[in-house]
Amino acid sequence: MELQKAWTELFRDPTVLPSIPGFLVNLAVAALLAFLLGRAYVRFGKSPSNRKAFASNFLLLAVTTALIISIVKSSLALSLGLVGALSIVRFRAAIKEPEELAYLFIAIGIGLGLGAGQVVVTVAAVLFILALILARSMGRKSADGSNLWLSVTSPAPGKLTASRILEVLKAAGATARLNRLDDTPEQTEALLEVGFRNEGALEEATKRLREQCEGVKISYLADRSSGS
Repeated sequence: MELQKAWTELFRDPTVLPSIPGFLVNLAVAALLAFLLGRAYVRFGKSPSNRKAFASNFLLLAVTTALIISIVKSSLALSLGLVGALSIVRFRAAIKEPEELAYLFIAIGIGLGLGAGQVVVTVAAVLFILALILARSMGRKSADGSNLWLSVTSPAPGKLTASRILEVLKAAGATARLNRLDDTPEQTEALLEVGFRNEGALEEATKRLREQCEGVKISYLADRSSGS
């Protein structure tokens, strides 16, 4: 009996089990912080992908993490079982932007903090992070009014390099900042954040880019996050 009691105390400590009201409050706070994080990502994120769709995952990720931590923190056996369970999980979705990974870590951190019952520390940390995001966004806001994403795909990498694209855009009176460059033997794809004074400058830049390489593909995507 003594051996059984010692074994039970080792793998389950009932004193750390959360109360139902406290547990629900922690989940609600996790959901609220994840919602605010999602709004910040949609508003201030720089990824050209569908930020609203990506941000919708934050709430489920934070709440689920809080649930898991709330359960396993009371049992060493459950904690070890969680490690084994997570070892077989494989994520197939590619994270192309480091910014996306950073926001996912913040969402997980929300779940960890609230699951561990550290409400005040977690709320203070998330509010501080959101303030940093806001300050960074205000600091990097360009005066040129960049509001477009430009994707240039060239089937002849030697003819249209990233530096050449930037030169052409500058000559057309556009402002540009290279965001991503994918260079393969088959093609070169550049993603840039660009700004134009007017539609005429946009048309001029497009014309000059087409003159550089035959078969070049040019796509513009409006960044409407500032209005969301």
